[in-house]
Amino acid sequence: MKRRMPNKQLRGLTLLAILAAGQAAAQSATPASSTAAACKGTIYLSFDTGSQSQAELIEQTLLRHHIKATFFLANEKTIHGDYSLDPGWQPLWKRLAAEGHAFGTHTFDHVYVVRDLPGDKIEVRPQFGAQAGKKLQWTPAQYCEEMTRVDHRFEEMTGRKLDPLWRAPGGKLTPNLLKAGQACGYAHVAWAPAGFSGDELPSDKFPNESLLKKALAGLKDGDIFLAHMGIWSRQDPWAPAVLEPLITGLEQKGFCFATLREHPAYRHLFAGGKER
Repeated sequence: MKRRMPNKQLRGLTLLAILAAGQAAAQSATPASSTAAACKGTIYLSFDTGSQSQAELIEQTLLRHHIKATFFLANEKTIHGDYSLDPGWQPLWKRLAAEGHAFGTHTFDHVYVVRDLPGDKIEVRPQFGAQAGKKLQWTPAQYCEEMTRVDHRFEEMTGRKLDPLWRAPGGKLTPNLLKAGQACGYAHVAWAPAGFSGDELPSDKFPNESLLKKALAGLKDGDIFLAHMGIWSRQDPWAPAVLEPLITGLEQKGFCFATLREHPAYRHLFAGGKER
């Protein structure tokens, strides 16, 4: 026959269980609160599409450090001979979306602006697509259609729409181009002077070690950082050598990381769940 535990002993064990549960809850809450308290500033990492040679490495590095970043997408030629918004890249974009990153448009054919024309028109030059290398005269509506092509393709691949953000190829803007983007519902995102990774520069003149040193010394709270998911022209690739030590170095200096959804200049676009 089972012996019944005395009420006094039972009450004591119950109290111990409650105290233990409370202590466990407090301990689980501590890392988040201590991290927030220790954060001396926020850096906003952003990545534009490119050759995609570093795509998986970037994804895994961000996962390892529990960092959310912002990606700007164009349909660029990749190291696999396809294009970055082709079906073969769908798994990557689906994973990145599920992991909580933010996404903006970089124009579908990576269209550079050349100059403004009369009547709000814009002279442009696509880098890819059927009109690659040609100078074209576009209306604001045509440029808007070019930006939203990325949105439609991204939604087909991931089931969600882009965030209302865009970045002009090369970062080059004109007054007409900026107005065209605003009229289309996108806020343009540039980068901080110290946030230029330099991954587009020749590696013999700008070695990775010097780019890392410059970024660690110059980045400050609120800065937007720009790199690419692979650059064709750079002989010594930037990401394998710089990304991990850059993140680690910034963490050691007390910086936290966030997507542009949390940036002071853009977070109003997402207030009350206002996403595209």
